[in-house]
Amino acid sequence: MLLKPRIIHIKDGRTAVLRNPNPDTDAAALIRHLKLIVSETEYLLRYPEECDWTEAQERNILLEGNADEMRLMLVCEVNGEIAGMCGLSLNREIKFRHRASLDIGLQKRFWNLGIGTAMLEALTEAAKNMNLLQLELEYIEGNARGQALYEKMGFTEVARHPDAVRFKDGSLHSLVFMMKKL
Repeated sequence: MLLKPRIIHIKDGRTAVLRNPNPDTDAAALIRHLKLIVSETEYLLRYPEECDWTEAQERNILLEGNADEMRLMLVCEVNGEIAGMCGLSLNREIKFRHRASLDIGLQKRFWNLGIGTAMLEALTEAAKNMNLLQLELEYIEGNARGQALYEKMGFTEVARHPDAVRFKDGSLHSLVFMMKKL
């Protein structure tokens, strides 16, 4: 799904652009971005070595995502560099089409600038325009920063899946499921 680019003003005075990814120019940068963000925190669902697809594969993912009316992918670009990415995935089954799940990932050096809030606002606005009734997400227990952002944006915890995530050190963590009514 394609959206009109949105200019946002971040807390350090710079401007950023929220836009759909360009398959031809963003594929390699998005792979690098993903490998970086998953190396900066334990609270994303992959490790860097699990981000092993090629630029051609990423380009196809972006082409398909931009053409798919059931998916929205956005990147946040600051000074020509991808700082973050987020997405919205709608359910295809009729009984679940009132719901969508979202994901978000932001480079650590761009934390605390309001980008995460802006990305969630853009996804929420898009969901409302699609007449969805609720947004859903999950995060790994212990991710206090993510939890605070999600709660600020109106999400509430609805369930926990105990021991759903195992870190490399062997520690087990719950997945926390949150929902926001639109």
